[in-house]
Amino acid sequence: MSSRKLTAKEIEILRAQGCASSAWEKVEVTDGFNTRHIFDTFFSGPVKIGKFESQPEGTGVPNPGLYHSVIRDCIIDDNVRIADVKLIQGYHIQNGAVIERTSEISMTGESTFGNGQVLDVLNEGGGRELPIHDRLSSQVAYLAVMYQHDREFNKAIRELIIKDVSARKSGWGTIGPNAVIKNTGIVRNVNIGESSMIDGASLLQEGTIASCKDDPALVGEGVTARHFIIHHGSVVESSAMLDKVFIGQGVRIGKQFSAENSVFFANCEGFHGEAVSLFAGPYTVTHHKSTLLIAAMVSFYNAGSGTNQSNHMYKLGPLHQGILERGAKTGSFAYLLWPCRIGAFSVVMGKHLTNFDTSEFPFSYLNVEDEKSFLTPGMNLATVGTRRDVEKWPARDRRKTANKLDLITFEFLNPMIIQKAIKASQILNDLYEKTAKEQESVTFKGIRIKRLLLKSCRKYYDMLLPVFLGEQLIKRTGAGKALKPGVLQVTFDEPWIDAGGMITIKSGIDSLLNEVKAGGIKSIEQLSKHLADLNGQYDELEWNWALALISHLLGKDVKSIGKEDYIKIIRDWKENKIRLNNMVLSDSRKEFDQSSKIGFGIDGDDAVRDSDFNSVRGTYDDNKFVKSILEENKSIEAKAAEMIKSLG
Repeated sequence: MSSRKLTAKEIEILRAQGCASSAWEKVEVTDGFNTRHIFDTFFSGPVKIGKFESQPEGTGVPNPGLYHSVIRDCIIDDNVRIADVKLIQGYHIQNGAVIERTSEISMTGESTFGNGQVLDVLNEGGGRELPIHDRLSSQVAYLAVMYQHDREFNKAIRELIIKDVSARKSGWGTIGPNAVIKNTGIVRNVNIGESSMIDGASLLQEGTIASCKDDPALVGEGVTARHFIIHHGSVVESSAMLDKVFIGQGVRIGKQFSAENSVFFANCEGFHGEAVSLFAGPYTVTHHKSTLLIAAMVSFYNAGSGTNQSNHMYKLGPLHQGILERGAKTGSFAYLLWPCRIGAFSVVMGKHLTNFDTSEFPFSYLNVEDEKSFLTPGMNLATVGTRRDVEKWPARDRRKTANKLDLITFEFLNPMIIQKAIKASQILNDLYEKTAKEQESVTFKGIRIKRLLLKSCRKYYDMLLPVFLGEQLIKRTGAGKALKPGVLQVTFDEPWIDAGGMITIKSGIDSLLNEVKAGGIKSIEQLSKHLADLNGQYDELEWNWALALISHLLGKDVKSIGKEDYIKIIRDWKENKIRLNNMVLSDSRKEFDQSSKIGFGIDGDDAVRDSDFNSVRGTYDDNKFVKSILEENKSIEAKAAEMIKSLG
C-alpha cells in the first residue's frame, strides 16, 4: 500500500496521546490515516499504518486502532485493532484483524511456519518420515509414508514437498483478514489465516493456522503447540499439547489431549488421551483418558477407553507398527502388541500378547481366551454398530471450505471390501476342508479360529457379493442408462486399495507413482489434482470391475451377459439384502431385552421397570432405526420387482 511519513502535527498529537517511537521518521501511514484511535503505543523500526474508521455508537463493537502496545517492524492494514499487546514484531496484520491482551507475537528470523517439519509417523524410530505442509492431504501423506520401498518415488515426492516448502520461507509473518487473537501468551513464527480465532492459547511456535471466512479455525484456552499446522474448520482447545503435529480439516482436539509426531486428517477427534507417531486417517476418534494410540495407521476408527498398544517388544526399541484398517474399533482396555494388522470393520477386545494379521477377514471379532487370541470371522457385519457407523460418517463431514484436501470414499460395500470378502470365504473353506474334525481350532497368520466357525462364518462373507452386485445394477439402471462397461479398463482380479480413505485401483496409484518418478508431475498441486482425477473415476472403475466380476463368475464375455443373468443378480440381491437387514434387526432387538432394562424402575416392580425403560429408551417397534430398516426391506421388494419387470 502507498504510504507517507507522519507530519510534525501528527507526531505532536501522538505524543500527547502517550505514544513514543525510537525513530518517528520510520513510521509511515496511508491516505485516510488519522490519529484519533492511537494511544499509549510505542513504535520501533519501520512501521506502516492504515486508516481506522470509528464503529457506530451503540453497537458494542470496540473501535479499531492501536492502544497500549509495543509495535516493531510491522505493516498494519485498515481497521485493525491492537490493544494491550506487550510486543508485536515482524508481522503484516491485514484488514480487520483484532489483537488484544496478548504477551508476544513475533518473528525471530526466517521461518517456513511449520511447513517442512519432519514427523516420525507410524514408526517412532524413524524410517517413515513425513514432511508436513499446508497442502498435505491424507492421500499424499499415505504415499509418502507407506511407499518407502520405492526409493525413487520417495526421493521425488520429497523434492516436490521441499520445492513447495521453500516458497513458504519468509522473515515476515501474516495475520489474515478478520483474524482474532486475544488473551494469549506467546505466538512466535506462526502464520495465522483469515478469520482465525485464537483465544487463550499459552504458546504457539513455528506453525501455520490455515483458515478462511467460510471455515475458520479456532485455537482455544491453554493450548501449547510447536512445529504444527492446523487447518480450516478445526478446533484445538482445552489445554491440548501438540508437538510436531498436522491437524487436517474439520478436526477436533481438546480436553488435555497430547500428541507428537502425529497426523490427523479430516473430521478426526482427539480428547483426553495421547497419540505418538499416529497416522490418523479420516474419522479417527479417541475420546477417553488412559488411551494411548502409538505407531499405528487407522481410519474411520473408534478407540475404546484405555486402548493401548506396545511398539517395542522390549527388544531393539520402538520400531514396530500396527495397522487397523478402515472402520475398526477397539473395546475398553483393548491391548495390541505390534506388529499387527487388523481387518476392516473389525472389533478388538481384550489383551492380545501375540502378533497376527487378520486383514483378510473384515467384519471380525478378535477376543482373548486363556491368554490366546481368537478370531470370529465376519460376525461384525450384521450388527447395529456397523450399520450406524457407515450411515453417520457422511452426515458428520464438518468441512465447509470449498477446497477439501482429503479424498474420502464413504461407500460401504466397495470393491476392496468385496475382494476381501471373496478371499475370506475361500480361506475359510480351504481351512475347513484341511482341518481334522477332532481339532478344536486352527491357527492362521498368528491367530486362532475355532474349527466350528470355519463353515458357519462363511455365510457372512458369501452374502456380500450378491448384495454388492445387485446394488451396482440398481445404481446404473433407469434414466436411459445402459448396462455396459465404460471406457476405463479394469479386470476382475485388479487389486483395490484404501489410500488414506480413498478407495481406488492399485494400478492407478502405480501409474501416478511412475509419473512422479518420471518428472511429469512437477508440484504438490499437480499431484493432488492427479489424485483427485483418479478419485473422480471411482464410479466408472467400480462398475467396470463389477461387470468384469460378473463375467468371471458366469464364465461369459461381458457382451454375452443377458437379461436373465441380470434378473438372477437382482433376485439374489433382494434375498441377501433382506437377510442381512433382518440380521441387523435381530441384533438391534438385543437393545430391548431384559438385560438392557437392568437399573430401570429403581424403586418399583417389573411393571415400573418396563414403563421406565420405555419412557427413556422407547420400544423396539417404535425405534427410529428399526423402522428405517423395516421400511428399507419393503423398498427392496418393490425395487426388485420394478427392475425385474424393466429387464423383461
